[in-house]
Amino acid sequence: MRLTGAELLEYCLAKPGAWQDEPWEGDLVAKVGDKIFAFLGGGAAVGVKCGNNREEADELVDTYPDDVVKSAYIGRSGWNTVKLGGAVPDDEILELVDTSYEIIVAKLPKSRRPSAAS
Repeated sequence: MRLTGAELLEYCLAKPGAWQDEPWEGDLVAKVGDKIFAFLGGGAAVGVKCGNNREEADELVDTYPDDVVKSAYIGRSGWNTVKLGGAVPDDEILELVDTSYEIIVAKLPKSRRPSAAS
């Protein structure tokens, strides 16, 4: 069975301090503090921060060229959009969400980081 958008949202929201928002109509995101760590859109893909820059994020695009693309507008900052149900294994998608969350939490001021986050 493949990971669904609903399951991925549930996974994101189980993280310390995570909450759901809909900053654009019909476009769900998962945030920690006031920062997005996962763009869940309509549930067919997830946008995650895959590195601190485009070069780091391109490694994933090079590995899965049919299922991972540079995110529109924010791709230059290391964000990729990963298709669910494609060549990227579900456990790797969950690891990508974990990494995106950790990168975003690390950028929050210490006073605004969730207490259970590393």
